[in-house]
Amino acid sequence: MNFTPAELKKLAAPVLIALVLLGAGFALIRIAHASLAKEKSALAAARAQRTQNAERLARIAEEEREVKEKLDVYQRLKNLNVLGEERRLEWADAIARIRAQRELLDLRYRVERQRPLVSVPGKPANVDFYASSMRVDIALLHEEDLLRFLADLRASGNAYYSVKRCALERTGQAATGTSIIPRLRADCEIDLITIIDRGAKS
Repeated sequence: MNFTPAELKKLAAPVLIALVLLGAGFALIRIAHASLAKEKSALAAARAQRTQNAERLARIAEEEREVKEKLDVYQRLKNLNVLGEERRLEWADAIARIRAQRELLDLRYRVERQRPLVSVPGKPANVDFYASSMRVDIALLHEEDLLRFLADLRASGNAYYSVKRCALERTGQAATGTSIIPRLRADCEIDLITIIDRGAKS
């Protein structure tokens, strides 16, 4: 098909407009693609940031839980008077009270000098553990008297009582009708453990 110069002149304007519109369309498509890529990148960054924030919040919550647990343990130890210097007078008072309450006929004990415990796994650098070994010799009417004595001792506080060993033996004395004769003797070795926190404010 051949166009006359007059017809070409008439078509020039519409063709030019069509070319301009096509160019504008391509430009809009490219702008839309660039905008979409930018939005996708921003969305990915926002998701990554949200994941990072969630992980950080989870870590903070876990650390907060650990701190709360440690504070609870610290408070329990404080309430038991396990923290601080050894309390020998309180230990003596507790044993005398238990002896009187349980009506133990013969109870002898000796507390050795305090020594540091060096093999405590995972202990903080500013916390020191000390133990004073106590040797206890008790006359017993029944085995349960020993268990009650140890339970009362632990409940008295002022140290953490770690029983290293207890040996029971029969005395060989026969019971008489006139008096109560202990038929057992217990020989126990107990560590009285105290904790000193060098970083604690007095």
